[in-house]
Amino acid sequence: MAYNTVIFDMDGTVLNTLDDLAAAVNAALAHAGLPPVTLEKVRASVGNGVLVLMDQMLPWPREDARYQEVAAWYRRYYAAHNLIETKPYPGILDLLEQLRRRGVTMAVVSNKPDEAVGPLSRHFFGDYMAVSMGEHAGLRRKPYPDMVQEVLRRLGKTPAECLYVGDSEVDRATAENAGLDCASVTWGFRDRAQLAALGPKFLLDRPEELLAVFDRD
Repeated sequence: MAYNTVIFDMDGTVLNTLDDLAAAVNAALAHAGLPPVTLEKVRASVGNGVLVLMDQMLPWPREDARYQEVAAWYRRYYAAHNLIETKPYPGILDLLEQLRRRGVTMAVVSNKPDEAVGPLSRHFFGDYMAVSMGEHAGLRRKPYPDMVQEVLRRLGKTPAECLYVGDSEVDRATAENAGLDCASVTWGFRDRAQLAALGPKFLLDRPEELLAVFDRD
Protein backbone atom coordinates (compact mmCIF):
# COMPACT_ATOMS: atom_id res chain seq x y z
CA MET A 1 0.00 0.00 0.00
CA ALA A 2 1.29 3.46 -0.88
CA TYR A 3 1.61 5.96 1.98
CA ASN A 4 -1.05 8.66 2.22
CA THR A 5 -0.08 9.97 5.66
CA VAL A 6 3.09 11.21 7.33
CA ILE A 7 3.73 11.73 11.03
CA PHE A 8 6.64 14.05 11.76
CA ASP A 9 8.68 14.38 14.90
CA MET A 10 9.07 18.07 15.78
CA ASP A 11 12.49 18.97 17.27
CA GLY A 12 15.29 18.26 14.82
CA THR A 13 12.88 17.19 12.08
CA VAL A 14 10.60 20.05 11.08
CA LEU A 15 11.76 22.69 13.56
CA ASN A 16 15.28 23.69 14.56
CA THR A 17 14.64 24.27 18.25
CA LEU A 18 18.14 23.62 19.56
CA ASP A 19 19.19 27.16 20.43
CA ASP A 20 16.01 27.89 22.38
CA LEU A 21 16.20 24.53 24.15
CA ALA A 22 19.82 25.16 25.15
CA ALA A 23 19.02 28.68 26.33
CA ALA A 24 16.17 27.35 28.49
CA VAL A 25 18.35 24.58 29.92
CA ASN A 26 21.08 27.03 30.86
CA ALA A 27 18.56 29.49 32.31
CA ALA A 28 17.21 26.67 34.49
CA LEU A 29 20.72 25.67 35.55
CA ALA A 30 21.55 29.26 36.45
CA HIS A 31 18.30 29.43 38.43
CA ALA A 32 19.52 26.37 40.36
CA GLY A 33 23.00 27.80 40.89
CA LEU A 34 24.60 25.26 38.54
CA PRO A 35 27.12 25.86 35.73
CA PRO A 36 25.99 26.03 32.10
CA VAL A 37 26.31 23.18 29.61
CA THR A 38 27.34 23.22 25.97
CA LEU A 39 25.06 23.24 22.96
CA GLU A 40 26.38 19.82 22.03
CA LYS A 41 25.42 18.35 25.39
CA VAL A 42 21.88 19.61 24.92
CA ARG A 43 21.80 18.29 21.35
CA ALA A 44 22.78 14.82 22.53
CA SER A 45 20.27 14.84 25.39
CA VAL A 46 17.01 15.93 23.77
CA GLY A 47 14.37 13.65 22.31
CA ASN A 48 13.05 11.73 25.29
CA GLY A 49 11.03 14.42 27.02
CA VAL A 50 11.66 16.96 29.78
CA LEU A 51 12.44 14.56 32.61
CA VAL A 52 15.03 12.59 30.66
CA LEU A 53 16.59 15.89 29.57
CA MET A 54 16.72 17.03 33.19
CA ASP A 55 18.23 13.68 34.19
CA GLN A 56 21.23 14.60 32.03
CA MET A 57 21.52 18.12 33.42
CA LEU A 58 20.81 17.97 37.17
CA PRO A 59 22.86 16.33 39.95
CA TRP A 60 19.78 15.26 41.92
CA PRO A 61 17.43 12.27 41.50
CA ARG A 62 13.90 12.85 40.25
CA GLU A 63 12.49 12.31 43.74
CA ASP A 64 14.44 15.28 45.10
CA ALA A 65 12.36 18.42 45.58
CA ARG A 66 15.15 20.49 44.01
CA TYR A 67 14.98 18.42 40.82
CA GLN A 68 11.21 18.79 40.63
CA GLU A 69 11.35 22.54 41.19
CA VAL A 70 13.99 23.10 38.50
CA ALA A 71 12.18 20.86 36.00
CA ALA A 72 8.95 22.80 36.56
CA TRP A 73 10.85 26.09 36.27
CA TYR A 74 12.39 24.90 32.98
CA ARG A 75 8.95 24.03 31.56
CA ARG A 76 7.60 27.49 32.37
CA TYR A 77 10.67 29.28 31.05
CA TYR A 78 10.78 27.31 27.80
CA ALA A 79 7.06 27.83 27.17
CA ALA A 80 7.62 31.58 27.41
CA HIS A 81 10.86 31.67 25.37
CA ASN A 82 10.50 29.07 22.61
CA LEU A 83 10.06 31.44 19.67
CA ILE A 84 13.30 33.40 19.93
CA GLU A 85 15.58 31.39 17.64
CA THR A 86 13.32 28.47 16.66
CA LYS A 87 12.41 28.19 12.99
CA PRO A 88 11.58 25.56 10.38
CA TYR A 89 14.53 23.91 8.70
CA PRO A 90 15.21 25.19 5.16
CA GLY A 91 12.87 23.52 2.69
CA ILE A 92 10.34 22.30 5.27
CA LEU A 93 7.53 24.73 4.46
CA ASP A 94 7.84 24.01 0.75
CA LEU A 95 7.84 20.28 1.52
CA LEU A 96 4.61 20.60 3.50
CA GLU A 97 2.96 22.52 0.68
CA GLN A 98 4.04 19.95 -1.88
CA LEU A 99 2.76 17.12 0.29
CA ARG A 100 -0.58 18.87 0.73
CA ARG A 101 -0.89 19.25 -3.03
CA ARG A 102 -0.43 15.49 -3.28
CA GLY A 103 -3.26 14.92 -0.83
CA VAL A 104 -1.00 13.65 1.96
CA THR A 105 -2.35 13.91 5.52
CA MET A 106 0.23 15.33 7.94
CA ALA A 107 0.63 15.27 11.72
CA VAL A 108 3.23 15.95 14.43
CA VAL A 109 4.04 13.72 17.40
CA SER A 110 6.66 15.01 19.84
CA ASN A 111 8.02 14.29 23.30
CA LYS A 112 7.91 18.02 23.99
CA PRO A 113 5.22 19.03 26.48
CA ASP A 114 1.84 19.20 24.77
CA GLU A 115 1.41 22.80 25.89
CA ALA A 116 4.42 23.73 23.74
CA VAL A 117 3.74 21.51 20.72
CA GLY A 118 0.33 22.90 19.82
CA PRO A 119 1.31 26.59 19.83
CA LEU A 120 4.56 25.95 17.97
CA SER A 121 2.80 23.89 15.32
CA ARG A 122 0.07 26.47 14.79
CA HIS A 123 2.57 29.34 14.71
CA PHE A 124 4.89 27.82 12.12
CA PHE A 125 2.69 25.40 10.19
CA GLY A 126 -0.83 26.80 10.34
CA ASP A 127 -3.29 24.18 9.13
CA TYR A 128 -0.78 21.87 7.48
CA MET A 129 -0.88 19.49 10.45
CA ALA A 130 -4.18 17.69 10.96
CA VAL A 131 -3.08 16.71 14.49
CA SER A 132 -0.22 18.00 16.66
CA MET A 133 0.44 16.05 19.84
CA GLY A 134 3.00 16.36 22.59
CA GLU A 135 3.62 14.56 25.86
CA HIS A 136 0.67 14.63 28.22
CA ALA A 137 -0.97 12.54 30.92
CA GLY A 138 -2.58 9.29 29.89
CA LEU A 139 -0.28 8.41 26.99
CA ARG A 140 3.26 7.12 27.33
CA ARG A 141 5.88 9.19 25.55
CA LYS A 142 7.94 7.93 22.62
CA PRO A 143 9.42 5.41 21.99
CA TYR A 144 6.23 3.80 23.26
CA PRO A 145 3.68 3.72 20.43
CA ASP A 146 0.82 5.31 22.40
CA MET A 147 0.85 8.81 20.90
CA VAL A 148 1.34 7.57 17.34
CA GLN A 149 -1.50 5.09 17.80
CA GLU A 150 -3.76 7.84 19.15
CA VAL A 151 -2.97 10.07 16.17
CA LEU A 152 -3.70 7.23 13.76
CA ARG A 153 -7.01 6.65 15.56
CA ARG A 154 -7.97 10.32 15.26
CA LEU A 155 -7.06 10.37 11.59
CA GLY A 156 -8.74 7.05 10.82
CA LYS A 157 -5.52 5.67 9.34
CA THR A 158 -3.72 2.33 9.54
CA PRO A 159 0.02 1.88 10.19
CA ALA A 160 0.51 0.64 6.63
CA GLU A 161 -0.76 3.96 5.25
CA CYS A 162 1.58 6.07 7.33
CA LEU A 163 5.29 6.92 7.25
CA TYR A 164 6.98 8.17 10.41
CA VAL A 165 9.70 10.81 9.92
CA GLY A 166 12.20 11.69 12.63
CA ASP A 167 15.81 12.49 13.44
CA SER A 168 16.81 10.23 16.32
CA GLU A 169 17.05 6.76 17.74
CA VAL A 170 13.88 7.48 19.72
CA ASP A 171 12.00 8.11 16.48
CA ARG A 172 13.32 4.96 14.87
CA ALA A 173 12.18 2.91 17.86
CA THR A 174 8.83 4.68 17.96
CA ALA A 175 8.12 3.83 14.35
CA GLU A 176 9.05 0.19 14.91
CA ASN A 177 6.95 -0.08 18.07
CA ALA A 178 3.95 1.41 16.28
CA GLY A 179 4.37 -0.77 13.19
CA LEU A 180 5.22 2.11 10.85
CA ASP A 181 7.98 2.45 8.29
CA CYS A 182 10.54 5.07 9.26
CA ALA A 183 12.38 7.80 7.37
CA SER A 184 15.34 9.25 9.30
CA VAL A 185 16.51 12.77 8.46
CA THR A 186 20.14 13.83 8.71
CA TRP A 187 19.66 17.59 9.13
CA GLY A 188 18.56 17.34 12.78
CA PHE A 189 20.12 16.43 16.12
CA ARG A 190 21.91 13.17 15.20
CA ASP A 191 24.61 12.57 12.60
CA ARG A 192 24.19 10.47 9.47
CA ALA A 193 26.31 7.55 10.65
CA GLN A 194 24.25 7.19 13.84
CA LEU A 195 21.02 7.17 11.87
CA ALA A 196 22.25 4.80 9.16
CA ALA A 197 23.21 2.28 11.84
CA LEU A 198 19.58 2.19 12.99
CA GLY A 199 18.44 0.78 9.64
CA PRO A 200 15.52 3.07 8.73
CA LYS A 201 13.62 2.31 5.55
CA PHE A 202 14.64 5.71 4.16
CA LEU A 203 17.57 7.99 5.01
CA LEU A 204 16.96 11.55 3.85
CA ASP A 205 19.57 14.30 3.52
CA ARG A 206 17.22 17.04 2.27
CA PRO A 207 13.50 17.66 2.90
CA GLU A 208 12.59 17.47 -0.80
CA GLU A 209 13.82 13.86 -0.92
CA LEU A 210 10.68 12.89 1.00
CA LEU A 211 8.56 13.77 -2.02
CA ALA A 212 10.04 10.89 -4.00
CA VAL A 213 8.78 8.50 -1.33
CA PHE A 214 5.21 9.71 -1.85
CA ASP A 215 5.55 9.88 -5.63
CA ARG A 216 6.30 6.17 -5.90
CA ASP A 217 3.72 3.91 -7.50
